[in-house]
Amino acid sequence: MKVFRNIALAVVVLITVMVIGLCGIYKYMLSPIGKDTKTIEVEIPTNSSRSKIAKILKENKLIRDENFFLLYVKLFKIADMKAGYYDLSKSMSTEDLVRVLRKGSTKNPNEIKITFQEGINMRQIATVISEKTKNSYEDVLKKANDSTYLKALIEKYWFIDNSILQEGIYYGLEGYLFPETYILTNDEVSIEYIFEKMLNEMDKVLVSYKEDIEKNSYSIHQLLSLASMVEKESAKVSDRGKVASVFYNRLQAGWPLGSDVTTRYAFQIDDPKQRLTDAQYHTQNPYNTRVTDGTMNGKLPIGPICTISRTSLEATLKPEATPYLYFIANIQTLETFYYEKSSDFELKKEELKKVNGGF
Repeated sequence: MKVFRNIALAVVVLITVMVIGLCGIYKYMLSPIGKDTKTIEVEIPTNSSRSKIAKILKENKLIRDENFFLLYVKLFKIADMKAGYYDLSKSMSTEDLVRVLRKGSTKNPNEIKITFQEGINMRQIATVISEKTKNSYEDVLKKANDSTYLKALIEKYWFIDNSILQEGIYYGLEGYLFPETYILTNDEVSIEYIFEKMLNEMDKVLVSYKEDIEKNSYSIHQLLSLASMVEKESAKVSDRGKVASVFYNRLQAGWPLGSDVTTRYAFQIDDPKQRLTDAQYHTQNPYNTRVTDGTMNGKLPIGPICTISRTSLEATLKPEATPYLYFIANIQTLETFYYEKSSDFELKKEELKKVNGGF
C-alpha cells in the first residue's frame, strides 16, 4: 500500500509540475514580445477570420505563436474583433492586442494634414490646397469668388455678411478662413469641405470674442480687415497691441492708415522684399491705404488682406493705449519703433534705409 501511495503522490506532483509549467508557458506565450513602444500600422481586412488575424499579428511580430493566440480567443469566446487600421506595438500583450481589436479603429490611412500659415493670402492658400489635394489652384480661387456659394455662406455663418460681395473685393473669403493645421479625409476632398472646416474654426474663435465684437463700433468685416493689417505689419507677436493702437489713432484722427502691406496686396505683390514705387503708393485702389489724395482718410481697406491669427484678432479688439501715430520696423532685427511725431519717424526711416540697404 505504501508503494502505491508513493506512486500516486509522485503522479500528483508530476501533474502539478506539468500544470504549473504549462501555465507558465501559456502566460509567457501571451506576454508582450518586447518593450519597444514604437507603433506598427497593421491592417485587419474586412471579414478576417481569427486564424487570419493571428497570422497577420505573427507576420508583424506582435505575437509569439498563432496557436496560443487562437487558444486565448477560443477560451474567452472572443468573436468580435473588428477590421480596420491599427497602430500596435511589441510592448502590447495578447490581452492588450485583443482589447484594441475588439474596440475597433477609426484610423484612416488616406487622411492628410494640411497647414495654413498665419498671414498668408488667398492666392497662397490656393497654392497650398493645390499642392496637398487634387484641387487646382484656379478652382480654389474660382470658388472663393463664387457669388452663389458666398451667398449660401452668408446664410450659414453669423459673422459673414454682404460685405464680402462688395465690388472691388479680390476674394470674398479673404481673412475669413482660420489658419491652422487640418486633418482631411483624403486628398480628394472638395474645396467646399476645406473652406468650411476653416470657417467652422473661425466661428469658434470669433464666438469667444463675441462680446468684444458687439461692443466695437466697427463691423466684423472691418475688424477682420484691421486685424489682417496688424497680422502683416507686426514684426513680433508682442508688437501687435501697439500696432493696432497706431492704426486706431490714425483712424480717429481722420488720417490715411499709410500701410505698405495694403499697397502690396492691392498690386498682388507677395514678395515682401520687392520694392514699391511712388506710382504704386499713389494709385487709387480700395485696398491701398497709402494714397494721400484724401480718398482713404480715416478709412480701412475694403477687406482683409490675409489669414488672421487669434493674437492679431485679440490685439485688434483690445489694443494697447498709446499716443503713437507712426511705427517702423528694422527688418534685420525685427525691432519696431513707435513715434508721435512725423519728424522723429522720418529720421528713423532714413537711418533704417542705410542699415537695410534702401528698404
